[in-house]
Amino acid sequence: MPRRVLCAVLCGLALAACGEKDEPGAAAPTATATPTPAAAGTAGCRKVAEPKAKPDGSRERPTLRLSASKAYSATVRTSCGAFTVALDVERAPRTSASFVALARGGFFDDTIFHRIVPGFVIQGGDPTATGMGGPGYSVEEAPPQDLAYTRGVVAMAKTGAEAPGTSGSQFYVVTGEDAELPPEYALLGEVTDGLDVVETIGAVPTAGEDRPVDPVVIESVEVTEG
Repeated sequence: MPRRVLCAVLCGLALAACGEKDEPGAAAPTATATPTPAAAGTAGCRKVAEPKAKPDGSRERPTLRLSASKAYSATVRTSCGAFTVALDVERAPRTSASFVALARGGFFDDTIFHRIVPGFVIQGGDPTATGMGGPGYSVEEAPPQDLAYTRGVVAMAKTGAEAPGTSGSQFYVVTGEDAELPPEYALLGEVTDGLDVVETIGAVPTAGEDRPVDPVVIESVEVTEG
């Protein structure tokens, strides 16, 4: 049975029924835990204050088109270091273009990884930091049917009610060998540099609802093309 990220409201937002852990979904914790801060930050991570939550997105669907003849990379700078994602423009042109438009508009700046499941995924991209937020629009792009969500693959989260390949702004990076998820989550790309940083984030202490004890902040996302 696939391991899955824990969903709120008795898993109703991600699945009709619960497994060990819910699949990556845009779902809020049912309650906010009040964890005891760790004595020191996780090795490799800076102790930082959690940024103020932003309002839910109200962006218009972007019209940006990426050039198939160029390579696009997104460098995600966090309080635990930076990692780079090669965007899969060939197999996911609409998903990649949406992500690039949001990144260039500063949408991800000063947000957090709100859900971390060791050996499975790290999930962020929600301006509200609740697990329920998004950009105010959705994109649909069916992922490749042979897609395997293995370590370093980056894909987009969705609710269980949404069609396969639906995405907003929430994304996740697979930290386990194989997340064993069905090909329903829009592909974004793959980590090509800084996988050790991803693994560091994936090992930070968490409290209730898989939320990190100390915030892991996404400081910026910079897109380059070449």
